[in-house]
Amino acid sequence: MTEAGLGAEGAPAVETQAPDIRIAGCAVWLPPRTPVADAVAAGLCDEALATTTGMLSVAVARDEPAPEMAARAARTALERSGFGRPGSDGASGSDGVSGSGAASGAAGPGSGDVSLILHASFFYQGHDLWAPASYVQRTAVGNQCPAIEVGQVSNGGMAGLGLAVDHLRAGPAAGEPDRRVLLTTGDAFRPPGFDRWRSDSGTFYGDGGTALVLSSREGFARIRGLATVSVPELEGMHRGDDPFGHAPFSHRPVVDLDACKKDFLATHRVPQVIAASGAAQDAAVERALAAAGVTLADVDRFVLPHLGRKRLRAGHLARFGIAEERTTWEWSRGIGHLGAGDQIAGFDHLVGSGSLGAGDLVVWMSVGAGFTYSCAVVEMLERPHWAATTPTAPPPTPAGDAA
Repeated sequence: MTEAGLGAEGAPAVETQAPDIRIAGCAVWLPPRTPVADAVAAGLCDEALATTTGMLSVAVARDEPAPEMAARAARTALERSGFGRPGSDGASGSDGVSGSGAASGAAGPGSGDVSLILHASFFYQGHDLWAPASYVQRTAVGNQCPAIEVGQVSNGGMAGLGLAVDHLRAGPAAGEPDRRVLLTTGDAFRPPGFDRWRSDSGTFYGDGGTALVLSSREGFARIRGLATVSVPELEGMHRGDDPFGHAPFSHRPVVDLDACKKDFLATHRVPQVIAASGAAQDAAVERALAAAGVTLADVDRFVLPHLGRKRLRAGHLARFGIAEERTTWEWSRGIGHLGAGDQIAGFDHLVGSGSLGAGDLVVWMSVGAGFTYSCAVVEMLERPHWAATTPTAPPPTPAGDAA
């Protein structure tokens, strides 16, 4: 995977990044949104916590399975990249559904050129001992290339991006004009196993699917730098003192990350945990920027995890001196944390809304349990045909309307 090791005396090693890994298409599919105020009124969420997060609403799936939301986004992303079904231009909204994107079935001409499918997820995908990546392949692509599931929890989308870049770096095989990778994410944080309002205090979870199409030759943007750093000594943060179970939810009927964190910190010094986490996060950002040959001052926009405002400020805005208006906060506060898909969704929003043009640099930052930290530097080469021509103001928060 695209990672750099440590150089002499522990100094971060600079990555050699292939210059022509392109983004050919992207998309997100979101269900209707539920206002946070409604959750507070229903007793599902504490009002003080809701105020601290600054969140306005979260996307909540009705009956849509997580892999189906990923497949819907995939069909739109393929269409936008020119490899989808005939008869559709993929011109859905940046968080909406195109006419063909809502349907199932095999994709049209060009889908056979997809040489790798990666599907990342955070939570339950709807079946036990089942391969959701193959579902995405059957319903959105219809070819026979490898289809692989990626873990890494909230960092799954970025981990998949690293695997995709490595696959594309290898170059086309004999007889292949190009290599293309479809990367999808999809999650639905449903009860009883997950409480989107309380399972991870300070972060409200939203449902949805995202998709990214990468190419070794064609695309409207390129990956200039990418790095991932792992801190395995912190893996117990999401395990706590619970013994290993023999089946899902053997010890806790509902995911409770706060309880695990409390147990872990009871036997670990908080300053050391913070230092280890911060050093890894800094290293990922430094390596990605070095590979791209830029600094944070050169970056136009930032795509950050969809965290509550307090967490976002402490972990990203204050740490790196990022102004809130340079991020996707005003949009993400109405969506919620999409598990593995925040970075693809945020980038799709910036592109689709017309907020990015040729030459703009966008930094994606991500963190996932384990802990792993990732950072990517993306350069816009042109504004794609399906994007708005001028930036749009943040839309009003929908009150239960389809995105």
